[in-house]
Amino acid sequence: MKSTDIRVIPGIVSIAIILFLWFVVTPPQGVSANAWHLLALFVGTVVAIIGKAMPIGAIAVLAITLVALTGVTSDKPSDAIKDALSGFSNSLIWLIGIAIIISRGLAKTGLGNRIGYYFIALFGRKTIGIGYALALSELVIAPVTPSNTARGGGIIHPIMKSIATSFGSSPEDGTSRKIGHYLALVNYHTNPITSAMFITATAPNPLIVKLIADATGADISITWGTWALAALLPGLLCIALMPLIIYAIYPPEIKRTPDARVYAKDKLANMGPMSYAEKIMVGVFTLLLVLWAGIPAMIFGEAFAVDTTAVAFLGLSILLISGVLSWEDVLKEKAAWDTVVWFSALVMMATFLSKLGLVAWFSGIVESNIAQLGVGWMISVIILVVVYFYAHYFFASTTAHITAMFAAFFAAGIALGAPPLYLGLLLAGASSLMMSLTHYATGTSPIIFGSGYVSMENWWLMGLIMSVVNLTIWGVVGALWWKALGFW
Repeated sequence: MKSTDIRVIPGIVSIAIILFLWFVVTPPQGVSANAWHLLALFVGTVVAIIGKAMPIGAIAVLAITLVALTGVTSDKPSDAIKDALSGFSNSLIWLIGIAIIISRGLAKTGLGNRIGYYFIALFGRKTIGIGYALALSELVIAPVTPSNTARGGGIIHPIMKSIATSFGSSPEDGTSRKIGHYLALVNYHTNPITSAMFITATAPNPLIVKLIADATGADISITWGTWALAALLPGLLCIALMPLIIYAIYPPEIKRTPDARVYAKDKLANMGPMSYAEKIMVGVFTLLLVLWAGIPAMIFGEAFAVDTTAVAFLGLSILLISGVLSWEDVLKEKAAWDTVVWFSALVMMATFLSKLGLVAWFSGIVESNIAQLGVGWMISVIILVVVYFYAHYFFASTTAHITAMFAAFFAAGIALGAPPLYLGLLLAGASSLMMSLTHYATGTSPIIFGSGYVSMENWWLMGLIMSVVNLTIWGVVGALWWKALGFW
């Protein structure tokens, strides 16, 4: 780790907060000393993540170390270290880690680019058609790309930039509004929507599943298929409307783009016929979707049900056996191993905050304050979700936001009478859709914003507009859809 990876001021602030909460603040009535001390470590960790004091994986290692050494979960040192490392035994963490490694195959084989150019060749007659092509391309690869940053920023964004450049649209020449401004906004605002549509579309989603299961005593265990089905209608509606809304607010100067289809077809011609590796990727992609959706179990019975994480390992095994990915590729996928480490630490801390009663205490405070308003559970849910959603203006990490707030707001909503699955699905959607707000909301945003096509003013205004649209669709259309499905 380089010295440039360490930011001293955020680190000092994080340590100061831990020491202040630990030694100065007396635990409130009803909160044990251990629970309060773990909260101090947790808050300090979240502040360090928000302030980017160190790489998130390094912060996670420090958090694991402090939990083990301080004994906040157990007085026995041998049990304390087991508790500190318990997050690594969570299968959902490995699901995301393995899926990130599998997604490496999209870039290595070129299949991700082929999908993007294929859709542009189909829909590229007009600028708005290119917008839909970019959105559909991301939607197709989202189920097997748990890094929304890699998907929107690493695969789709270079395609978007090359198209904009081919039409003479560049920030350097002051020609962003020709077409690049519009395509960059579509490129970005697709990302939160696709992230909300699948458990495996962004890393924090499995954490949400875990938090919901913990809060309901495992009475509600959201499967990959349940999540995808629940998000299908609101997600597709959001994707259908988003390019149109951006087009209406920030219309591109170039409206018709017949050359885009030619450009995409030339790119596809240069790529040649689909390679052996790409065909294997398509096969693995299809297999994962079929098994994750639980189709064999639907047809042949529960005896043919396969664990979601086991399916991910199966997909990776096929790629290794076929030679599409090498073990060297697996070792080089730093994002996957980084995710496994920091995810394990956050899941561990969130789990023990719940076990030690801290989440129940905090959710009780939230619940009692809203209950004093004397409104029904529907209005209470609206208040909870809106506060949870727009609090993301203060976060640069969806993971930190979800870890800090999700469990307490979910528990408060249940206490106020909201149907658990309905509330869980709504908060789950909000947890990805809130990425739309700012140019620092998630890892994808600084990549696309940094390309210079969109000013900060335009970015924030479009983010606010799309946040209202997306959240309304998820809250209204989603609620009706879930009611029709019998989810509440």
